[in-house]
Amino acid sequence: MTRWLVTGAAGMLGRDLTDLLQARGEEFTPLARVDLDVTDPAAVAKAVSVVKPDVVVNCAAWTAVDAAEEHEEEAFAINAHGALNLAAACASVGALLVHPSTDYVFDGGASAPYAEDAPPAPAGAYGRTKLAGEQAVRAALPGASYIVRTAWLYGAHGKNFVKTMLRLAGNGTAPGVVADQHGQPTWTADVAAQVYALIANAAPPGVYHATSSGQATWFTLAEEIFTLYQDQAQIQPPIDNSERVRLTPRPITTADYPTPAKRPAYSVLGHDAWHAAGIQPISDWKDALHRAFPAILSTANA
Repeated sequence: MTRWLVTGAAGMLGRDLTDLLQARGEEFTPLARVDLDVTDPAAVAKAVSVVKPDVVVNCAAWTAVDAAEEHEEEAFAINAHGALNLAAACASVGALLVHPSTDYVFDGGASAPYAEDAPPAPAGAYGRTKLAGEQAVRAALPGASYIVRTAWLYGAHGKNFVKTMLRLAGNGTAPGVVADQHGQPTWTADVAAQVYALIANAAPPGVYHATSSGQATWFTLAEEIFTLYQDQAQIQPPIDNSERVRLTPRPITTADYPTPAKRPAYSVLGHDAWHAAGIQPISDWKDALHRAFPAILSTANA
């Protein structure tokens, strides 16, 4: 049996991964931020030496994209130094390291999906700190690490775009939603399953893109969420659809919704590495959203 250690285990991805490991009957140790500060090299070394894991999955991360612009040093401590500390500890016990990363390592200027080996060019602080973490992990564990880039995450645990749209739909609010950013809405439970598949299939170490297939804009994602909510939650009487008053978001531009950090205009990632490893990528984003919807809806106010 594989022995797992999961850092950042209380986060959206960490919780879905530990739920999956429990369901599969795996031996695992979940460490939340209160249990382990990944920026403390001595604490990391001790935790890894005590658990003696076969696989470490580093779900600990600074993910506040806008706040990273003013707090890059703090973000760097977690996303880069924390990753290096875990890589060094893994090297000392011969463990594999799975390190989730992000589409923000790219500048968003492409017009075709980014390949796993496309040159990174982060446009902001968050992307720079995550790229530094990738580089630290690959340098320390070139033959024993997996960089798993993901994007546009949502899940049953914690705050995310899908839950926000559900709350607005429930309040009868039709928001303006950005329609000129393209990406791949991705359910954290699907990312957890891909991480598990990497280990279960002894996939070659390297870079993998764990995002849903296909592509959407934030606006088309919001449209689908509103449609699902109104159809499945049945917030209106079950009368003929032609008589229903449908609540829909409205499209706006990135310029209409300025943020401290620049958002990539194009965040679609390619999935060739999965095919090369004999593992199926995540299914289309709409399929994933439909599969995830019951769990998301049940925790929408959490």
